[in-house]
Amino acid sequence: MKAQIFCGLLLFLMCTLRLQAQQLVDISHFNKRNGVKVLVEGKLIEVKWPAGKDRKGRLVLNLEKSKPLFKTMGLELNADFKEIAAGLDPAFILTVGKRTLDPKSGGWDVFFDRVPQKPFKTQLVAFDKRSASVTTSGAHTIIRISDMQANSFKGALEITLYNGSPLFNVAAVMATEVDSTAILYDAGLVSEKQVWQNISWSNVKNVLQTTKVVHETPAIDQEVKYRTIIGQSNGGSLALFPPPHQYFYPLDEAFNLKFTWWGQKYGGRMPGFGIGIRQDPLGDRRFVPWFNAPPNTNQRLNFFCLLDTGSPAGILEEVKKFTHGDSYLPLPGYKTMASHFHNEFIMDVVLKGLPVPEKPEFKEVFEKAGVNIVHLGEFHGPGHPKGPDEERLRELHALHEQCARLSDSNFLLLPGEEPNNFYGGHWVSFFPKPVNWIMSRKPDMPFVSEHPKYGKVYRIGNKDEMLKLLELENGLAWTAHARTKASTGYPDVYKEEDFFKSDTYMGAAWKAIPADLSLPTLSKRVLNLLDDMSNWGLKKHVIAESDIFTITEQNEMYAHLNVNYLQLDKLPDFEDGWQPVLDAMRQGKFFVSTGEVLLPVFTVNGKKSGDTAKLSSSGKTKIVLSADWTFPLNFAEIVSGDGKNVYRERIQLNNTTAFGKKQFKFTANLKNRKWVRLELWDIAANGAFTQQVWLE
Repeated sequence: MKAQIFCGLLLFLMCTLRLQAQQLVDISHFNKRNGVKVLVEGKLIEVKWPAGKDRKGRLVLNLEKSKPLFKTMGLELNADFKEIAAGLDPAFILTVGKRTLDPKSGGWDVFFDRVPQKPFKTQLVAFDKRSASVTTSGAHTIIRISDMQANSFKGALEITLYNGSPLFNVAAVMATEVDSTAILYDAGLVSEKQVWQNISWSNVKNVLQTTKVVHETPAIDQEVKYRTIIGQSNGGSLALFPPPHQYFYPLDEAFNLKFTWWGQKYGGRMPGFGIGIRQDPLGDRRFVPWFNAPPNTNQRLNFFCLLDTGSPAGILEEVKKFTHGDSYLPLPGYKTMASHFHNEFIMDVVLKGLPVPEKPEFKEVFEKAGVNIVHLGEFHGPGHPKGPDEERLRELHALHEQCARLSDSNFLLLPGEEPNNFYGGHWVSFFPKPVNWIMSRKPDMPFVSEHPKYGKVYRIGNKDEMLKLLELENGLAWTAHARTKASTGYPDVYKEEDFFKSDTYMGAAWKAIPADLSLPTLSKRVLNLLDDMSNWGLKKHVIAESDIFTITEQNEMYAHLNVNYLQLDKLPDFEDGWQPVLDAMRQGKFFVSTGEVLLPVFTVNGKKSGDTAKLSSSGKTKIVLSADWTFPLNFAEIVSGDGKNVYRERIQLNNTTAFGKKQFKFTANLKNRKWVRLELWDIAANGAFTQQVWLE
């Protein structure tokens, strides 16, 4: 009888413990059929996911408040488990400042803000493991653990595992109700006990560095290449890195501001020894806008981890694959073009009488990045755009001479400027050959004349003459950093002007301003403008721009770069002019990419971007897309308009795994629509977008 009572009590206790575990960890939205296994025992959650190459990734999470969250992590092959790390906690430092929301500066689209010059608060994010859930979303498994809090922000931790790869993401997903907020975050993995034997990273010369861990070493801000810091143990290596573009708030420079850290008590706030990522709150000491955090938006303060049983050198090569080694992959039938660089090589080197290198560093940087065409924005500050005439012509001659000298069969360096005269706001000029022009004209001077040394010279006195010059020389203009910076309100202000409606005015340029970590994409500012211009009935296009000054090997260039993949079979020869480059831009024969997502094929009823497709009476439309990606994809979005409204159809692609190529076929109802384009984004907010196909 006593034995029966004992067994009954034991069974009751086991059922009670199991019920408590089920209440603590909700797995009701977990799909057991996607290859992931989840086991909940008390306050432990064990998750195994297919990690590629017949391996399984394994995490054991401990929800006991006094214990580290990551009890263990590693990789399993044929039931042989190799532990890579144990006893780690995720840690986040949140810095909260005040956003300037003056409509004259662009509101939430502001760039000209100096957040660190105003009061701000920095705080370690508190983590209270109250409850957890495990859910399935396509090929992703999301473990959410509540609660997290810092300043006015509240939220939870999310760990996302990606089938097919030993990759996972760790994010503090937090929101505030306070308006006018700008933020930064630092993050990492920490432990009170020694976990790592060595810490490794690549220096800016692309040489692997390794240091033996002395557990008491104070935290060090580390300058690295590839944004990656690596911890090595007996069982293997863990690489920790941020989203390659999203993590970097917009600046005018791409300085390497030591974006990783390692050591004890980082920031004087994180407990124990750790490795992680960081931001410099002062940026480039000019305009420093940080990240937007509008009220009630879920900001993802996140980083990626990659596991490997091998060496730091091996895992770094695996990390580099996600960004093609920080370069732009060649595509048959395309050439890569980057635009808007104020390098000022002419004024700062050539015309200063300094030694002119045979191959300047900036050219090497672009070539290593896989950029075929670089469109400059010289004389943005220095120089004499309005004269005196002889000085201006001397500067242009030096620019054209150096562009010709540094161009070759694989690389075009093309002259360009950001004139900021005549049209309003800031805009960029681009001619298909060297053109001599002066941005002023006195009443008694001719519009065009011949110079004995430099040949044909134009003098421009107003917007009508500027339009005439672009028409005569078959040039292009477009709005730089539209709707922000010194172009706040533009091109909207002059959308009815003849020069804007002219086919010499291409449209605008796109850069990730502003930055908002709640978005699964990079900036929508100019993409929204692209849609607006299409609905205005104008066939305008948007190219990528970088809008930065110095270009060096030391800089964190890739994070601030983006490119245009122009439909060109070959590079034009500089001496013959580069009209095909401008033609591709003018006709919309290109797509824009951050580099990780490529769109070599995009057709609508068989028509490519820039072309016009016919719709059936039903509006049923066939969209074909060939894509190439590194990080797992997140979604595609079909964007269309009817001349008044913009329509978005999102197609989830979170069943994809890392490093894929595939042709997608979508059917959309585009009845009564006048144009359509497509965006494709991955799980790190990297992406690509096409230009429009016009509909009739």
